[in-house]
Amino acid sequence: MKRLPALCAISIFCFAQPVRAETKTLCLTALDAASGRTLVDIGPACDGRVTPASTFKLAIGLMGFDAGVLKSPDEPKLPFRKGYVDWRPEWRQATTPATWMRDSVVWYSQRVMEKLGRERALDYLSRFRYGNEDISGLPGGGNGLTHAWLGNSLQISPREQADFMRRIVRRDLGVSADAYDMTAAIAAYGVEGDGWTVHGKTGAGLPRGEDGKPVRGRPYGWFVGWATKGDRTVVFAKLIQDTEKQSVAPGFRARDTLFRELLAKGGLLE
Repeated sequence: MKRLPALCAISIFCFAQPVRAETKTLCLTALDAASGRTLVDIGPACDGRVTPASTFKLAIGLMGFDAGVLKSPDEPKLPFRKGYVDWRPEWRQATTPATWMRDSVVWYSQRVMEKLGRERALDYLSRFRYGNEDISGLPGGGNGLTHAWLGNSLQISPREQADFMRRIVRRDLGVSADAYDMTAAIAAYGVEGDGWTVHGKTGAGLPRGEDGKPVRGRPYGWFVGWATKGDRTVVFAKLIQDTEKQSVAPGFRARDTLFRELLAKGGLLE
């Protein structure tokens, strides 16, 4: 007679146990902005490069404002057009730099990158030392300028993200004062945790398999930025990865857990 598994032996019914979705913290790193001293460095993949996804909007903002493609938090206001990426309903409307950053509007990023052009964008990324600086796109794709940061050729590690945030805070990227000011204005989160004024950007993206296609159900989630309290500023990057799709976007969960872990009273910065 075939034996029932131990968990089922006390019942005539045996139900398969659901596999619980898991979220792994690949890295949480934080630096003192003034000295560069490492304050927090947790996780197995702080040097692993992955897609920056929508965190790249901070770099696009700096480039766009410096080059004059972006004018202010309210200008230019660009209309939505049929054929633009419209994964979310709030993207199907006219968008300003402020609403672009707030709603993470992909098509607005693409229009700014097109205005910048490949050569100018490459020059900025070299100055920024932004990850692998690769906006070539996928082989044969021809879409690097508009898709490089979307699970594509451009990759960056959490430690590189934190270093980039520190160079933003220290104004060490070779762009105009207006570019720093305007990018900070549209990336402001207000006061979070134990009185920290936060600027930053979430991001979510998919890894690619050996065949070059996105691997569904294992998204990355980013939150990168800086936080100031009194005369102290810290920069940070958090990267998570899910084992399967969850109801709340991974970038939002990376952000919210960082607020609790790093910036709350009794958090890792104390």
